[in-house]
Amino acid sequence: MSVIHKDAESWRVAPNLADYDATRAAFAWEDVPDVCAGMGGGGCNIAYAAVDRHTDGPASLRTALRFVPADGGDGEPTVTDLSYAELGRSARRFTNVLRGLGVEKGDRVFTLAGRCPELYIAILGALRNGSVVSPLFSAFGPEPIATRLTLGEANVLVTTRAHYDRKVAKIRDRVPSLRHVLIVDDAADDSAPGTVGFWPSMDAVGDDAPIEPTTAEDPALLHFTSGTTGTPKGALHVHGAVTMHYVTGLYALDLHADDIYWCTADPGWVTGMSYGVIAPLLHGVTSVVDEGDFDAERWYRILQSQGVSVWYTAPTAIRMLIKAGPELAARFSFPNLRFIASVGEPLNAEAVWWGQRVLGLPIHDNWWQTETGGIMVANTPAFDIKPGSMGRPLPGVEASVVHRRDDGSVEVVTEPGVDGELALRPGWPSMFRGYLNQEKRYRDSFADGLYLTGDLVHRDEDGYFWFVGRADDVIKSAGHLIGPFEVENALTDHPAVAEAAVIGIPDETMGELIKAFVTLKDDYSPDEELRRALMAHARVRLGAAVAPKQIEFVDALPHTRSGKIMRRLLKARELGLPEGDTSTIETPEHADAGAVRS
Repeated sequence: MSVIHKDAESWRVAPNLADYDATRAAFAWEDVPDVCAGMGGGGCNIAYAAVDRHTDGPASLRTALRFVPADGGDGEPTVTDLSYAELGRSARRFTNVLRGLGVEKGDRVFTLAGRCPELYIAILGALRNGSVVSPLFSAFGPEPIATRLTLGEANVLVTTRAHYDRKVAKIRDRVPSLRHVLIVDDAADDSAPGTVGFWPSMDAVGDDAPIEPTTAEDPALLHFTSGTTGTPKGALHVHGAVTMHYVTGLYALDLHADDIYWCTADPGWVTGMSYGVIAPLLHGVTSVVDEGDFDAERWYRILQSQGVSVWYTAPTAIRMLIKAGPELAARFSFPNLRFIASVGEPLNAEAVWWGQRVLGLPIHDNWWQTETGGIMVANTPAFDIKPGSMGRPLPGVEASVVHRRDDGSVEVVTEPGVDGELALRPGWPSMFRGYLNQEKRYRDSFADGLYLTGDLVHRDEDGYFWFVGRADDVIKSAGHLIGPFEVENALTDHPAVAEAAVIGIPDETMGELIKAFVTLKDDYSPDEELRRALMAHARVRLGAAVAPKQIEFVDALPHTRSGKIMRRLLKARELGLPEGDTSTIETPEHADAGAVRS
């Protein structure tokens, strides 16, 4: 197996996590610096740690958020900077706006907007108020918006006039809990009936707003994650999650105070909230916020013009950059870029090597979920990288491989190389505290004192974890348990393949046959010769028992808006089964390769 070896000579900046074994051995959550100590009395609030504590300190004049406008991709963009002091003042004013509307601690504030300054101000101001923030992805249509507003019993919605007119107005009467709608781009005299203007409301209040005295166990964030069946699940997180955001920003993303950081994920998803809003602000860095959609040339230009040093993005985006070709990347220079990380769908080995060849840096995969609230397993800057591996558990995270028994208990697997379900020992601060109104579903996520993730993995002899597939995606063919990612990884290593997704289809003899759906890079045409070449390539790499028996060329694969390939949707369509909840499917007109979860 090829390994990318790391040593001190390869570090551009000394990593925060340089000695993995020693740090893990000595780590204790109670020893992590208390980023909310200034609140006093055991208080804890995410917005205090992210903004309030910086506003009067050495970071006050540093740029917190740098907004790159959507029309700024063809030349040097004219950016808008918001300092920590300015962001703090605006967040305090929005806290006063909410209090003037009678919005209290525990009330639920939803957001539905693009990556504009008002979105970040509203999130932080609502957290300061003790309200529970629930971000929605702006490309959602009316039905998924209505479902989530209703399930979450939304009290306030912050959105734009376009989203309100096209989506919210037609479903608002179905959400009786929704008392206030604030429109970020309306003036006082042209607000839609039943709404108020965001900025007129802000202009009417001052910026003296004492923070609500929340504690570590008070609810702070409500993130919706789609299940394979039924309605979306609302995962509830608390203010104490801020400790995890701080530690993972330190160790997994290796943030230093002088970094220019770019997380391409939209705050409408858990990655964009945890690592696009909270973690970089905790560390006092400057975050680049791209207000536009994905475009390969535009992204390279942003990396160059903004001097990005740490970049956190999605496998979907990386594959699109690969498809655009190395010649485009070669037109730009990124001398400040020192660390690239990826999250979402597992990152295939070839993409890691592509980063090394084309960008001069390997891409570091990591793993976590909406439910975990923060990065659990990672390839940190000092790790030797085994391309295709999700990495090793971070300090403070106890991970194991388990097999479920018929009685509901689990057996911990101790031998390396054995597939099983990834399980985590509760105790990390950002673990979700429940599924909204689904107590049994929450209880069923645990067994024998472990959180069961539903992801199948194996651990190698060096403690690195390797993703196999979701428990409900694993294919059983001729007695073999086959993880789809392993097959997809082999296919995407072929120079013709841009993306691949694998499912099992029923077969009377084999149980299931493996079928692959493949999209091609621009220079290749789908024909029988290429189909045979891909099958031969897979057989050589995987063996006949694991290689796909069928390959279908498609123009595109269905993704969630967080970047995951929806294998279950491919299977439903192949077998003529009900498609279930499709509200999170990425559509061409709303494609956003940077919008990623856990």
